[in-house]
Amino acid sequence: MWFDRASRGMYATDASIYQIMPLGVVVPRTAADVEATIAIAREHGVPVTARGGGTSQCGQTVNHGLIVDVSRYMRDVIALDTTARTVRVQPGIVLDELNRALKKEGLFFPVDPSTASRATIGGMTANNSSGARSIRYGIMADNVAGIDAVLADGTRAYFGEVAAAANGTVTPARYRDLVARVRAIAAREASEIDARIPKVQRNVGGYAIHTVRPQGDFNMAKLLVGSEGTLAFFTEIDLALQPLPRAKALGVCHFPTFADAMRSTEALVALEPVAVELVDRTMIELSRKIAAFAPILEKYVRGEPGSLLLVEFTGDDPAPLAERLDALDDAMASLGFPNAVVKLTDTAQQSEMWEVRAAGLNIMTSMRGDSKPISIIEDCAVPLQHLADYTERLNRIFAKYGTTGTFYAHASVGCLHVRPVLNVKHDEDVGKLRAIAEEAFAIVREYGGAHSGEHGDGIVRSEFHEEMFGSRIVAAFRDVKSAFDPGNTLNPGKIVDAPRMDDRTLFRYGPKYAPIPLETELDWSEFGSFTGAVEMCNNNGACRKSEPGAMCPSYRVTDDEHHSTRGRANGLRLALTGQLGPDGLTSQELYDALDLCVSCKACRRECPTGVDMARMKIEFLANYRKQHGTPLGDRVVAALPRAAHRAGPLRRLANLRDSIPGVARLFERATGFTAKRPLPRWHARPFRDGRGAASSARAAAAKHGEVVLLVDTFNRYFEAD
Repeated sequence: MWFDRASRGMYATDASIYQIMPLGVVVPRTAADVEATIAIAREHGVPVTARGGGTSQCGQTVNHGLIVDVSRYMRDVIALDTTARTVRVQPGIVLDELNRALKKEGLFFPVDPSTASRATIGGMTANNSSGARSIRYGIMADNVAGIDAVLADGTRAYFGEVAAAANGTVTPARYRDLVARVRAIAAREASEIDARIPKVQRNVGGYAIHTVRPQGDFNMAKLLVGSEGTLAFFTEIDLALQPLPRAKALGVCHFPTFADAMRSTEALVALEPVAVELVDRTMIELSRKIAAFAPILEKYVRGEPGSLLLVEFTGDDPAPLAERLDALDDAMASLGFPNAVVKLTDTAQQSEMWEVRAAGLNIMTSMRGDSKPISIIEDCAVPLQHLADYTERLNRIFAKYGTTGTFYAHASVGCLHVRPVLNVKHDEDVGKLRAIAEEAFAIVREYGGAHSGEHGDGIVRSEFHEEMFGSRIVAAFRDVKSAFDPGNTLNPGKIVDAPRMDDRTLFRYGPKYAPIPLETELDWSEFGSFTGAVEMCNNNGACRKSEPGAMCPSYRVTDDEHHSTRGRANGLRLALTGQLGPDGLTSQELYDALDLCVSCKACRRECPTGVDMARMKIEFLANYRKQHGTPLGDRVVAALPRAAHRAGPLRRLANLRDSIPGVARLFERATGFTAKRPLPRWHARPFRDGRGAASSARAAAAKHGEVVLLVDTFNRYFEAD
């Protein structure tokens, strides 16, 4: 548990625009810990909010009260049935980690959000996540078979299939009561549900009361999927699995303009691919500025296209897939775009191109400056036949308010991630944000679409439910919430009775947000300031991945948010704006968070927004040492390159540190070097650069050319061999 201000601040944000300082953070090891936390919170009238990877884009995982982080310990596979193709997992397991465990069985979990490297199954279930391949595999509601959960009153129950006549037999009694109550709500509002709930696949707004059958069989788990932790706290989840495709083929379709891509989507979906994903011009241009992605674009993108559509086919045999790529080429030609498909049949090549698409959000938010693509309408879903008209009308709305928008993602199901570029540090742009949302949602309703198609409701969209669904449906949502959680303990303010989306007191960059004066040692002008560089972290959590790459090594060891690049960036941002108090930037809590950063610079290359924590640590330490001084141990290490060659006979004396009892302890007190491990031993004969005749003769006789040997201080004096 953490109750210090720095730790609470690291959990005050997710990948949304919001920031709410919690009372404290709990990291449970078991379901019993969850039960105890909820019991204590209920006794004291404190809200409880479940949290996984903290990648929510709508503010689902921020709140007052206790934040309960299941991602560190509750991440096991409980049971796997390869015959039935089902698995039971704890909520904190990360999707990519689960799929790595399933791969050797030839199975995988098919819901694939772009945050798969850090998104937890619990969070995906709570948000009713989907992904690029939902036209083949559906969304979370289609793939969750059952949920073990703790209710706000402490009742534990399994939410699963309920037979038509099972009301008197399911246990416990509290669960039987919930079954009866939700059936009554569904029966009462049957006609309204039929009239007002959108028929598109990508509708995840509100509570899924349309899945409840007043008379027939239904699955209670589907009501919890997408409930955003407001109805129950998940402790174990049953998932349906799919066999791994044996072969894949990817066509990178090039279009002169964004409008051409939108008009062509329906024809490409008719070819029955498993995915059709949009990469727009803005994403292409930004990707070319990012070290990790520029080489990929150079290999697979021809010229200067206005947009790309990534079209994937899968199967058991590569040969038919090659034919399907040919059919895709023919379809593009018939649409007026001959020779516009780059065909990728190699798995590694496909993975590279998908890596760019998966980083879409991070790439879009890598824009420098205060204006960023803002999440508000990024999840609207419209019937595919209206997609081109819908996006054209959105561009007209953006132009009306003097801005532009970014577009990417799930063209296949009419659910594009669309974000207007605005500066939400200013009231004027916040006003534009609301106006754009209201006008865009009106268009979505006109087309029979859904205003929430993948990332859930949270704070961003919950207040708009009445316009979307009508007052009777919203009243039904409140009845569901009241039945499950009458004390409003679980994640209040989401789905029902939400605050205004544009309440700036809830924003990360609120009305009082301002950097404190700081004289820096390094040049941060390309970001505007040191604070501007820190603000490049968008909280999407790519630094929490376990593989591939190296970012972030200390987080991979500890699984502790404090030691993620995101956690450190949040701590710095809060300190730089006075939110950790007047001494926040020189506090021990912030020092401890940055201390385990090993300055490897993996984040500089692998963070899609270019957060360079090693450089930021230099700036932090420079400021920290001004107040606290520089320890002797640091001074000794810093002096080595200048002084080592003068050590001479002192080397033997230094080597006695680990041989004489008690000396290591004294040395630790003086310098801070721990007595628990030996120091490097000075070598009896340090390495000397070879410049003699014999050395030159050996070089001349070399058969394979010259070798450049870079000798540093430690190799030269401690590991000369």
